[in-house]
Amino acid sequence: MYGIQLIWHGHACFELRADFNVLIDPFFKGNPSSKLLPDDVDPDIIFVTHGHYDHLGDTVEIAQRTGCKVIAVHELANYLKSQNVMAEGMNIGGKIQVNGMPVVMTDANHSSSISDSGQRLYGGRAAGFILQINGCSIYHAGDTGLFGDMRLIGDIYKPDVALLPIGGRYTMDPEDAARAVAMICPRIAIPMHYNTFDIISQNPVDFMHKVKDLCETEVLIMDAEGVLEL
Repeated sequence: MYGIQLIWHGHACFELRADFNVLIDPFFKGNPSSKLLPDDVDPDIIFVTHGHYDHLGDTVEIAQRTGCKVIAVHELANYLKSQNVMAEGMNIGGKIQVNGMPVVMTDANHSSSISDSGQRLYGGRAAGFILQINGCSIYHAGDTGLFGDMRLIGDIYKPDVALLPIGGRYTMDPEDAARAVAMICPRIAIPMHYNTFDIISQNPVDFMHKVKDLCETEVLIMDAEGVLEL
């Protein structure tokens, strides 16, 4: 059934176009991989995995302009509400419905904070999301290291598509990300969060080869602003 367009705007920023438009981690300004600016997008819903500037990104500007709903962990949602954003909070393991779409917030092994006027604010837990759209289960892992409960995510939610960081240093590298794929067993794995900055430089082909050695999941390497029809 699917009928979804998946667009990668570089780094961890993805857009899903179906009956409504979804943005995940909308980092445009300052993102050298993106050709778009915040005014170029018009989402119905934004999902934010955590508060770091390269993931929270342009959420406030986009949400204030469009009036769209933003879904984030409780503490980050409260911060967004203070910025006159229509935010809805949830927490790890929580399940909600947004525009009729089932959503699960998953764990992510990472930190989270918010930069605001030179201050660092507590951002709650870092997270990932499982989105069920038109019969397709899409797992955006957020920024994370490898953790054993990825096997549970695969067993319970059976993602068709897994979006996984491979940049290393702050997240999994290609080797650990391949191990994650073997635990999750998605139909398609797409690498993200790499080559945006020199410090997370990686060759995604290495990830593809490592996955091939471990399981039968298909790895798709997307170009920035590339569109995948699901």
